[in-house]
Amino acid sequence: MQVYGIDLSKERFDVNFLDANGKEKHRTVKNGLSAISGFLSTVPTGSVLCAENTGTYGDLLVFLCNRCGVSIALVPGYTVKHSLGLVKGKSDPIDAARLREYGERFFDKLSFKAYQSENMSELRQLFALRSQLVKARKELITGAHAREQMPMQSVKANLILKASLSSLDEQIGEVEKEISLIIMDDAEMAENYTLSISVFGVGPVIATNMIIKTGNFKAIDTARKAASYAGVCPFPNTSGNMVGKSKTSPFADKELKSLLYMGAKATVKHNKEYQLYYQKKQQEGKPHYLIMNNVMNKLLRTIYSVVKNKTPYSWDYVCLDPREKNVNCSEKKVA
Repeated sequence: MQVYGIDLSKERFDVNFLDANGKEKHRTVKNGLSAISGFLSTVPTGSVLCAENTGTYGDLLVFLCNRCGVSIALVPGYTVKHSLGLVKGKSDPIDAARLREYGERFFDKLSFKAYQSENMSELRQLFALRSQLVKARKELITGAHAREQMPMQSVKANLILKASLSSLDEQIGEVEKEISLIIMDDAEMAENYTLSISVFGVGPVIATNMIIKTGNFKAIDTARKAASYAGVCPFPNTSGNMVGKSKTSPFADKELKSLLYMGAKATVKHNKEYQLYYQKKQQEGKPHYLIMNNVMNKLLRTIYSVVKNKTPYSWDYVCLDPREKNVNCSEKKVA
């Protein structure tokens, strides 16, 4: 099986492969529709493309590979760098060669990429646009607070600020309305969204982000994987006689982690069960962020539980103690 290593960039990508005689070859392809189509037409049947995961720069290549029936795997650059031992030097052709070598040596670890559906693609773009608009609104409001302390106020600046904030609010509302229409237009997506927001502390923003990041709970299909992806899953930190505290990994989705933290704060504030849990852990001397990390984990487990069981979250149900005899942790309605 022939493996092509591809180092992606915005304008072009470098390709490294071995010819029929085992000689290393290199070529450069423009990152455009016609150039990529021409390149894929020369790829032998059964070949595999191993490309660096650089975000949106590889979206067109993945989409066309799916259309042409060519298998493609996206690998993080960090994984490649730390899998080939000590390496020296860096350039686009060298990186393409290393990607090819990684694909050949760790073929069993490759996960082939399928491009997202049209609805998911539009939902992702709209959610990203909403985040940018909300950030712009926040920056304007923050600047306005600073100007309020000045002894002299500009009437014109305040008028323009009010008009800008009003326009941003209107645009954010339109984006949120379109996001809701896209979700409700897809039966499976709408069902998972409705089940997710039934969980206390999970609102439309968290539910939408969860659907996007987890591939509608299919690409990341368990709460354990979601916790690792969001960076709320502690990993052991031991070596020999040294036993350190378990730590969360910095390689995580910061946006999802931030949203989960806000949901956990709301849950601890308004949910009596979580309030008691937080107070208990505080009395045990646990730090604030450790407790909140545990709450975020529980929030994820609850979301995945209601989605998997197709049952909305209900405050009237409790899980019995599994240590009791003849009890299978079944849900029992509170009298």
